[in-house]
Amino acid sequence: MKQLLLALLAAAALTAQAQYTIVLNDNTRLTVPDGSITFGGSGEDAYLEADGQQIPMADIAWLRSGEPAIEEQPIILAYHTYYSPTLPAADAVTHINYAFAEVYVVDGVYQKFAIQGNTYNFKKCVKLKQTNPDLKILLSFTHTVVNSGNTQDGGFSAIAASAEYRQAFAQDCLDFLEANNLDGVDLDWEFPGLSWSGAACDPYNDVDNYTLLIQQLRETLGPDRLITFAGYCMDYKTSSDGTKKYIDLMAVEPYIDYVNVMTYDFASAPQYHNAIKHSTSYWDIERTVKAYAEAGFPMEKMVLGIPCYVRHNFDSGGTVTWANLNKLSEADGYKIDNWNSTAQVPYVTLNGTMWGSYDNPRSIDLKGEYCAERGMRGLMYWCTYEDDTSNTLGKACRDAVLKHW
Repeated sequence: MKQLLLALLAAAALTAQAQYTIVLNDNTRLTVPDGSITFGGSGEDAYLEADGQQIPMADIAWLRSGEPAIEEQPIILAYHTYYSPTLPAADAVTHINYAFAEVYVVDGVYQKFAIQGNTYNFKKCVKLKQTNPDLKILLSFTHTVVNSGNTQDGGFSAIAASAEYRQAFAQDCLDFLEANNLDGVDLDWEFPGLSWSGAACDPYNDVDNYTLLIQQLRETLGPDRLITFAGYCMDYKTSSDGTKKYIDLMAVEPYIDYVNVMTYDFASAPQYHNAIKHSTSYWDIERTVKAYAEAGFPMEKMVLGIPCYVRHNFDSGGTVTWANLNKLSEADGYKIDNWNSTAQVPYVTLNGTMWGSYDNPRSIDLKGEYCAERGMRGLMYWCTYEDDTSNTLGKACRDAVLKHW
C-alpha cells in the first residue's frame, strides 16, 4: 500500500492549489492540502501523516489527488457503437466511449472479454486520435451479449463476486488499453442487483461486489487511466429483505473519474422520458441531480446524458432515432417540434396526443446551461448511430459546453 500511495503522489501534477482525498477502509474521507503528507514507520507500523494526523497505512483504502473542479476541462462525450457507420467529429468531442465490449464467463468462471462485432469500426475510432491527439477514448463494457459463441452465464455478477476474477478482468483491461492506446474503461453494467436483459444477478451481494470491482480496476489501472460508469438516476436502494440494487454512489466515488448519468428513459409516453423538470413524469433530471447531491456525490463528477432518439415506449420499436425523426410524417398524423416549457424538451404528437419526447439543439443548450450552473462536468450523448450524418446533436452538445462552461 505504501508503494502504491507513493506512486500516486509521484504521478500527480502538483500545484500550490492541489488537495488530496484520503479514503479509509470504513469509507471515511479526509481532505488535506498539498504539502501536508509525509510517510513514516515500516512494515506493519507504517503510517501516513497528513495535516498533523497519523493514519496507519493498514487503515487506508485509497488516496486521490485533485485540482479544484473549476480548473478541470469540461467533457463532451460521445458513445460510439460498433454498428455505427458514422464516426463522431473528432473536433466536436473531448471523449469517446467505444461501445461495447462484452465479458465471457463459462460455468461461472471468467475467461476473457472481447469487442462486440468485428474490430473494423474500433480501429477506425482509435485512429481519430491522429486527428485530435487530445482526444480520450475509453472502452465501454456492457452486461449484454451479442457475439456468437458467447452466452450470458454469470456475467459481471460472477466476475465481481470473486477476487481472482476481479483481478484477472482488471489486468485484461490494462493489457488491452496499453495495446490499443486507450485512455480508460467505462462500466455499463445495468445494474447490480438486477437481471435486465437476462443478465445474471445476486441481489444480496452485487452492489457491494460492484464497488470491489471498481476498486480493483483503480488499483490495477493506476491513477492516470480513466474509470467511469453509466449511472442510474438515483443512489442504490435496499429492500426490506436485505436485497440491494443499482450502484452505491459514495462507495465508488473515490475510485472513479466521473459518471455518465443516463438522464433519459425515465418513462414512456405520455410522460416525458428526458425532462429537466416535470412533476407528473415518473422521474426527471432535477430529481436525479437532487438524489446524487443528497447521497453526497460531487457535482463536478457528473456528466449529463442526452438521448439521440424519441422514446414512445419500451416495447420493440418503441424509439425513433433523431436521424429518422423527419420520417414521422404529418400525412400519418404525426407532428414534430412541439415544445413543453416545463419539461424544456420537444415532443411528438400523433393525432394530437403526446407520443414521445426527445432532445434537439434548443433543449441541449438549456441542459448545458442547467449543468454548468450547478458545477457539473459536461454532457454526453447516446449515441452516434442515432444522430444524423451531420452530427447535429453531437455538435449541439459541443456548442452548449463551449457556450456555458
